[in-house]
Amino acid sequence: MENKVCLECGEAIKGRVDKKFCSDYCRNSFNNKVNTESKNLIRNTNNRLRKNYKILTELNATGKTKVTRSKLFDRGFDFHFFTSIYTTKTGNTYYYVYNQGYLALENDYYLLIKKE
Repeated sequence: MENKVCLECGEAIKGRVDKKFCSDYCRNSFNNKVNTESKNLIRNTNNRLRKNYKILTELNATGKTKVTRSKLFDRGFDFHFFTSIYTTKTGNTYYYVYNQGYLALENDYYLLIKKE
């Protein structure tokens, strides 16, 4: 019979034949290390989306507002992060962060809208 060792700490494993870790602590520690890189990417992306949503919500209290690009930038808005794109029949492209959308207008203005 083969002596199995814990994948995290290297100690001998007692118990079931298919057991890979000596304790829940070692199992959790091992899995947290394995998934760290992808979790960081997801966490950072969600944080950027959350910040963009907050900015749009604060600036668009009435449901339809016109603001300048610099006003969005000054608050930390990142135009690379949005959840969906909607193009109208007339060719206008709205970018949405959940239910808050924005449309680029002339002279660095943006129309902010809220989808109900």
